[in-house]
Amino acid sequence: MKIAATESRIAQIDADAIVVGVDDKGNLSKEALEVDQAMGGTIAVLVGRKEITGKLGELTVLHAPAGIRAGQVLVVGLGSRDNFGCGEAFRAAATAARRLAEKKRKRVAFCLGDGWSERCVEAGICGAMSGCHGQDLYRREKNCHPFDEIQWNDGYEAVLKAGQILGETVNLTRQLVNEPPSRIYPESFAAEAEKFAEEFGLGIEVWDQPRLEKERCGALLGVARGSARPARLVILSHRGGSADDPVLALVGKGVTFDSGGLSIKPSDGMQTMKCDMAGAATVFGAMQAIARLELPVNVIGLAGLVENMISGDAYKLGDVLVARNGKTIEVLNTDAEGRLVLADVLDVAVERGAAKIIDLATLTGACMVALGIDVAGLMTNNQDWCDAVLDAAEACGESVWQLPMFPEYGEQIRSKVADIKNIGEGRWGGAITAAKFLEEFVAGKPWVHIDIAGPAFLENPKPWMDAGGSGALVRTLVEIARNWQNADA
Repeated sequence: MKIAATESRIAQIDADAIVVGVDDKGNLSKEALEVDQAMGGTIAVLVGRKEITGKLGELTVLHAPAGIRAGQVLVVGLGSRDNFGCGEAFRAAATAARRLAEKKRKRVAFCLGDGWSERCVEAGICGAMSGCHGQDLYRREKNCHPFDEIQWNDGYEAVLKAGQILGETVNLTRQLVNEPPSRIYPESFAAEAEKFAEEFGLGIEVWDQPRLEKERCGALLGVARGSARPARLVILSHRGGSADDPVLALVGKGVTFDSGGLSIKPSDGMQTMKCDMAGAATVFGAMQAIARLELPVNVIGLAGLVENMISGDAYKLGDVLVARNGKTIEVLNTDAEGRLVLADVLDVAVERGAAKIIDLATLTGACMVALGIDVAGLMTNNQDWCDAVLDAAEACGESVWQLPMFPEYGEQIRSKVADIKNIGEGRWGGAITAAKFLEEFVAGKPWVHIDIAGPAFLENPKPWMDAGGSGALVRTLVEIARNWQNADA
């Protein structure tokens, strides 16, 4: 997809559609005023009649408008100017794009940048690119038609490029999540990482089965035992800083399909379990963006890739696994497998010299019970580091909420036959006891765990995005990396 700046007066833009904005007080943006004047005041009349309210994401389509060269004008609500930020910019542009993508269009001009910050323009472009891509990868008749070209007014070349990179990497994450498990499995997932690492100059290591055994990754390999697909561990590296600069580690759970193992899921619970690698896909998308943006920081991205399947060799309830850091783990539920995979990968991140760590995982249904399906849960051993992640998410308009990590939760994972067990006591606080389990493997490094079980995969479409993989938190990770050079690491 081509991203370009508009080069002519808005009324004369040669495009299939023009998108302009109105806020919730009926104020037309500078671009909307220009279009309105060319049309003889049609938009102002509709605003006066309350047909257009300016509510965020509200859409009004004006077909074959007089005085405008484009085939149609789409007026999108921008909501409150006082509360307008990157999240609103993303959502407004994405909602408009999703409506326009219902039909094939070569060129769409987004004339929304009146007074927007550079980061809002980036978010808007990312939203426009996300809105016109869907999950219909294998449909002969597509429901969603990406545009050949997006034009954006009032944006510098560097800002347009950054917005395009964010859009492409969010969509990369979404596509990886949307691919079927017969297409994305540990070996093929690692191969995808190798391809983009070579293209964009990322360092990469891929640990195969013998290397994982040599590295004593007993927890990860325990989960992988039931599958015919051998496990992989991928380590991506971006060395944009100097050799002695601190290293940020991004760690992702990559269970490419989760049957639940012997603690088997019901069919309804298994239908979307191709998405259980969304943490790894998010890390891959963020690492590609960091490399392409040429950020002057040192970042490593690590992902443990396994299938959790059932066979005669599958790991069992009552098994004791020995993790890479030497801790023994009693297995009392084989469907609590993601934390076992992450245990070994977190230890590798520590060994590789990470100053601070973020892990992302579709880890628990309990987090969705606590926070719903649209909000990611944050848990941490270091409040200052968690505050930095919260600030980055807020700046991007992505929804996260911190959950407590009181010591009492850690007592629930103590085992009578091993050092720890992979589930807590009963149903209560399951997201937090899972995080307390992961904390055992970060060696006291500042660490934030992000449970993305809810927002990583949309079972139903939103006005601004098709169902399926969402790419949630890619932009937040990039924002953290952008701020990393200024962090007290």
